[in-house]
Amino acid sequence: MGYLKFKITSQDNKARTGELKLRHGTIQTPELMPVATKATVKALSADELIEMGAQLLICNTYHLMLQPGADVIQKLGGLHKFMNWNRPLLTDSGGFQAFSLGLGLEHVTGKYFPEEGKITKKPEKSTVKITDRALYFRSIYDNSHKSLSPELSIKIQEMLGADMILVLDECTSPISGKKYVAESLERTHKWALRCIKVHKTDQALVGIVQGGHWQDLRKKSAEFIASQPFDSFAIGGSLGRSKKDMHNILEWTVPLLKDKPIHLLGIGVVEDLFEAVERGIDLFDCVSPTRMARAGYAYVSPPLGNVKNKFKYKLKSAAFAHDSKPIDKNCSCKICQNYSRAYINHLFKANELLAYTLLSYHNTVFFVNLMKDIREAITKVKLTALKKRWLK
Repeated sequence: MGYLKFKITSQDNKARTGELKLRHGTIQTPELMPVATKATVKALSADELIEMGAQLLICNTYHLMLQPGADVIQKLGGLHKFMNWNRPLLTDSGGFQAFSLGLGLEHVTGKYFPEEGKITKKPEKSTVKITDRALYFRSIYDNSHKSLSPELSIKIQEMLGADMILVLDECTSPISGKKYVAESLERTHKWALRCIKVHKTDQALVGIVQGGHWQDLRKKSAEFIASQPFDSFAIGGSLGRSKKDMHNILEWTVPLLKDKPIHLLGIGVVEDLFEAVERGIDLFDCVSPTRMARAGYAYVSPPLGNVKNKFKYKLKSAAFAHDSKPIDKNCSCKICQNYSRAYINHLFKANELLAYTLLSYHNTVFFVNLMKDIREAITKVKLTALKKRWLK
C-alpha cells in the first residue's frame, strides 16, 4: 500500500531487531520515538535531536489540524520541511484526543493503570461526541466546533506528509465496560476500512488494534487488522488496570501481527520497554522524557536509577542546590559533561528557560541510549542479562 520495507535482523527469543526503511531513511528497531506534538519536541531543536541520534519522531494530527492548519503546512512544503526534520516522521490520527477530551475527563484516568496514579482532579464533562460517522469536538484553541472523520483524518495526514500515518480509531478508557468496548471496536474496524478506501499516497498506513483488556476482543481486533492491507500495525487503547493486563494483551495480539513492524502506542516506562520488547514490540512513543524534564525530573541509569525511584530523581529540589556533580556520572551526553546539578537546579529556581532545554536533552538521550543498548543486547542474545541489570 505505502512505501515501507521491514527486515528482521536478529532475534533473542521473541525480542527482535530490525531495519525499517521509509522514504526519509532507515530506522533500527526496537526504538522509542520522541513526541513532537505540535511539530516540535518541546525545548529541543531538530539539530539537537539529530546530534543525539534520534531516528524518527511522531507528530499530533489533532493539534496540527487546529494550529497552524494542515493547509498552511502543506503550502510551506510539508511537515518535514516545516520543522526542519529530514528523517522519518509519523503522524497519529487524532483518535487519542477522542479519549483524552472525552472519557478521560469523565473517568479521571489516563489510558493505562489508573490504580498507580493519585486522582487529584474532579470528573469533568466530556467535550467530545463520538458517532459512527465521526468525532465531534470543540477546538482547545478557540472553542470552535470541529469534526474529524476517518476520511478527513487521512486527508489531513496526507497533506502533512509524514512517512507513516495512523488510521482513525477510538481509544477506550480502562474503566469502560465490555459492552461499550465491543461496540467501540466495531466502529474502529469500520473506520479502518474507510481509511484504507480513501488512502491515496505512498505513505505507509498503520492499522490499530483495540479491544481493551478482554482477550476475545483483542484477538478479534488483531485478526481483523492483520487481514487488511496495512503496512504496519499498532496496539492502542486501554491496556488494562495492571502491568499484567498489558503483558497479557501483548501475548494475545503480537503473535497474530507477524512480519510487519508493531508499535505500542504511548508507552515509555523503562520496565515496560523491556517487557514489551521481550514480547516482540518494535516501536514506542512517549512524552515522558521532555514532560518529566519540565517538571524538574532527571532520568538516570543504574545504580542511581532503579525500579523503586522509576529511574529518575527531582533535580529541582533544594537538595541539589550546591551539588557539583553531573546529572548522572554514568552518562556521556554533553549536558552531563558540561553542567552541574547545582547549575540546572539554579535555572529552575530562577525560572530560566534553559533549564527545560538542558534537562530535556539529557532525558531524551537517556532513552536513545537505552534503546541502543537493548538493540545491542538482542543481537548478542543477552537481553535477559541487560534486563536483570536494570530491573534487579
